[in-house]
Amino acid sequence: MAIRHLVLLRFAPETPANERRGIEAAFAALPTQIDGITALEWGTNVSPEGLAKGFTHAFVLTFADTTARDAYLPHPAHLAFVARLRPCLADVLVLDFIV
Repeated sequence: MAIRHLVLLRFAPETPANERRGIEAAFAALPTQIDGITALEWGTNVSPEGLAKGFTHAFVLTFADTTARDAYLPHPAHLAFVARLRPCLADVLVLDFIV
């Protein structure tokens, strides 16, 4: 069964726009660096409901199964991305679900 990995980001207010764009590009590039990611979609919040709680970015990665997801988590490219992202974050929310 496929698994979806949902990542919601709330950037620290002092994160410059160009760094946010760089992080978006780096996240979007992960499928080219890590086998097992079968799809990646992302975007910024456009909901009129006002319920985002400050989260502005959503990334949805699809993996063939939990084995592929489990290989992604400690992958050096993922860890390097997280190291770049972490200083720019006010908060992050991650959920996985089976489809």
